[in-house]
Amino acid sequence: MILESAKKVLVTGGAGFIGSHVVDRLLADGHDVVVYDNMTSGKMEFIAHHLNNPHFKFIKGDMLQPDQVIEACDDVEMVFHLAANPDVRIGVSNTRMHFDQNILATYNLLDAMNKQGVQKIAFTSSSTIYGEANEIPTPEYYGPLMPISMYGASKLACEAMITAYCHTFDMKSWIFRFANIIGDRGTHGIIVDFINKLKKDNLHLEILGDGRQSKSYLHVRECVDAMMFVINKGTDQSNIFNIGSEDTISATRIGEIVAAEMSLEPKFVYTGGSQGWKGDVPKMMLSIEKLKELGWNPEMGSEAYVKQTVNSLLLEIE
Repeated sequence: MILESAKKVLVTGGAGFIGSHVVDRLLADGHDVVVYDNMTSGKMEFIAHHLNNPHFKFIKGDMLQPDQVIEACDDVEMVFHLAANPDVRIGVSNTRMHFDQNILATYNLLDAMNKQGVQKIAFTSSSTIYGEANEIPTPEYYGPLMPISMYGASKLACEAMITAYCHTFDMKSWIFRFANIIGDRGTHGIIVDFINKLKKDNLHLEILGDGRQSKSYLHVRECVDAMMFVINKGTDQSNIFNIGSEDTISATRIGEIVAAEMSLEPKFVYTGGSQGWKGDVPKMMLSIEKLKELGWNPEMGSEAYVKQTVNSLLLEIE
């Protein structure tokens, strides 16, 4: 199995939401883990329970500093690359952010891996690379790929660089195109946004767009489980897989669930339009047939994952 042969693993962005769950799983599975994170969106509390573990090491470092990245890749056998700016909406106000934090950061990592002889990389991409797809559920072979957000464009550019490095330098990659991943430790996204809004004003809930945006959601622990499953099963030089659930839920329904779990009955106020913001994809559901054919299936649906997440986030906030 691929992962069993990788004793020492580097996780970029390992103090972040998804990254910290990846770290938990890798350590539980017996790997030595090095976390490399600039702590812009990562939180020390997400990895604090590992600080005394002799199999864990934390490096506060910048993906935009090539020498630091090269050093972090020393004696590493595989990289999980999750470091990125996770806020899709920021691309409207800062067009440079995703270029630096996603594209340039990924180039620096690939170059460092090549110099240090690291040949395996798992990369977290996004459903946003598909743009406003005409085929829903959207399969991995869908094209042409036309992202409508800076974030989606940057993730697609990263995918291209990774597959090119794999072909040029005999590396191997696993690229994961995520639906909306939610769960405990979540720091952004619609559920966190709704909870924060209702804590400030429990009589009104602003919902961006018309509330009919319909998207697929998956719990973070199932997401990590799917990643590990694919890495051990995917045998191509570049393995590309969608990861998500098999249904969708609307923004309004998420608002109803959040309000109910907080025992509130706010008035919903919509900003209007089919998009929540410029670059928002109103309808998204990924085909996971390729993943299912490999032998992995989600345990629940989007609504159940949303309810589970709301409850865990409310406990964290308290």
